[in-house]
Amino acid sequence: MTKTIRTLTMLAVAVSMTGAAQLAQAASATAGQPIYNAKCKMCHAADGAGTLPKAKASPLGGAAAQAKSDADLKKAITDGTGTMKPVAGIAGADLDNVVAFLRTLKK
Repeated sequence: MTKTIRTLTMLAVAVSMTGAAQLAQAASATAGQPIYNAKCKMCHAADGAGTLPKAKASPLGGAAAQAKSDADLKKAITDGTGTMKPVAGIAGADLDNVVAFLRTLKK
């Protein structure tokens, strides 16, 4: 009986630690917005509509953009896609946060 309780306790602690680690690594849309504003807004607009006069950017809140996986969005940001050039200076947690912010633009 004592061995079972000890095993269950250790399992509960391991699960708790895993959950805490995932929460610590979770992307933040709030942290991504200022990066988006600095690096993306000039072409995609504040609301992601991409309707600025000189830009022919895809609407980021539209079905096509929102259907992409996080990995595909990250690749588009870091490598560029179509007429969009790669965005310099966004990597790691910042990249995760920008993608989290892009998800908030869903129409």
